[in-house]
Amino acid sequence: MSAEDEYEGAPDHLVERLAEIDDTLAEQRAETLRASLADYELDDDDAAVLEGLGFGQDGIEFFPALPVVAIVGRPNVGKSALVNRILGRREAVVEDTPGVTRDRVSYKAEWMDRRFTLVDTGGWEPDAKGIDASVAAQAEIAIELCDVVLFVVDAMVGATSTDEHVVRLLRKTRKPVFLVANKIDDARQEPEAAGLWNLGLGEPHPVSAIHGRGVADLLDEVVKSLPEVSAVAKNEIGGPRRVAILGRPNVGKSSLLNKAAGEERVVVNDLAGTTRDPVDEIVELGGRMWRFVDTAGIRRRVHLQQGADFYASLRTSAALEKAEVAVVVLDVSEPISEQDVRIIDMVLESGRALVIAYNKWDRLFDDDMENQDRRRYLEREIEQDLAHVAWAPRVNISARTGRHLDKLVPALETALDSWDTRIPTGKFNAFLSELVAEHPHPLRGGKQPRILFGTQAGTRPPTFVLFTTGFLDPGYRRFIQRRLREIYGFEGSPIVINMRIRERRHR
Repeated sequence: MSAEDEYEGAPDHLVERLAEIDDTLAEQRAETLRASLADYELDDDDAAVLEGLGFGQDGIEFFPALPVVAIVGRPNVGKSALVNRILGRREAVVEDTPGVTRDRVSYKAEWMDRRFTLVDTGGWEPDAKGIDASVAAQAEIAIELCDVVLFVVDAMVGATSTDEHVVRLLRKTRKPVFLVANKIDDARQEPEAAGLWNLGLGEPHPVSAIHGRGVADLLDEVVKSLPEVSAVAKNEIGGPRRVAILGRPNVGKSSLLNKAAGEERVVVNDLAGTTRDPVDEIVELGGRMWRFVDTAGIRRRVHLQQGADFYASLRTSAALEKAEVAVVVLDVSEPISEQDVRIIDMVLESGRALVIAYNKWDRLFDDDMENQDRRRYLEREIEQDLAHVAWAPRVNISARTGRHLDKLVPALETALDSWDTRIPTGKFNAFLSELVAEHPHPLRGGKQPRILFGTQAGTRPPTFVLFTTGFLDPGYRRFIQRRLREIYGFEGSPIVINMRIRERRHR
């Protein structure tokens, strides 16, 4: 029995019960519940949530794109240790072997109430022969995709010829650059940092990423130079809706874009560099304009020669940051891979709306037995591996021939409408009250956690906050999510449910 089955019980009458509650009564009840929160210990942040959403003119809340801080430097200077220190948790892989690969390259960070995206470029080791050129290429891509650069040098080794290559690039950029003199573990080593003045990048900031020495002072200076809104991952308000096309290499992403664009395609921003750069294109599809971002394929394992593929995943993060909805392209002629699931999980983590395009669908209808078997296995794989995104619209297409491409537009519109949806506070609390009445949370340690009040704190994606007297089981939260979907739709959008456990005030 799954964790959610525990709460199912007999079929309920939730839909009928909610239909009987009119909006005025629902709002009155919600106001009473909200007033009862005065008996509980609340903080300033709670008050802001209870004030409700801040809306733009068209009733939609917009979150500005977070500024991006990139950490660059040659292998083994302590980039990943610095990432972990800034995040305050062990996220990036740190090993004695320089250039250890991993899947994540960007992280959400915060300092002095300023939130930003931190990009760790330590994910691949350039081959030893071309190390200067490789590290310089790595820095070049990072500089292009960030607002502020942290250039890390091992102060105990001093500047090497590789560092000099990167310095030449950094001198040309107009973006703020902080020279981080790492591995200064105590005051006696400070003179080593002073020796880096001659790089011509301004004052070196002596730190010890491992011990934390000097990192707070560095971050104080970094946040002063952050723009309010990222210049590289800008979320323009208005204009065509922004679509990121994601998927493994060779699943048909570019074919999909080319077929959608037809002959009259307009290249809006063809970024300089390799074919792995994303290309933004304005495309007319289904009678309206869209901005498509075709991103480089993501490879899970990055080998020494494949640094550019590692940066493809960095570009995918940047594309998701700019996008509103992601189309994840799967090749139905091959089994759904761990890599496919990982890409879908990247979309979920980014909070973007989601459509899944099953490409090369026409191949499954050839008459041979192999294709008939593949059809059977595919449905089983979808049921097993993609159960957690069963709510995403599914489009079966052939990017090569353009077959069923017209079905992509309704799927995109549905997902974006769901992403923008807001449930009034009265209706949401009526839903919670009726749901809990029919499916109460089980006792835990002799106590039963209660939901005191709920509100939708944001859209894009729809984000709900529950004020509770205790911890709600993850299975119960998933059950609430599922019933929300069954009643209000939300097809194509993730739903976020956060809890705030609050204690009664002491009289």
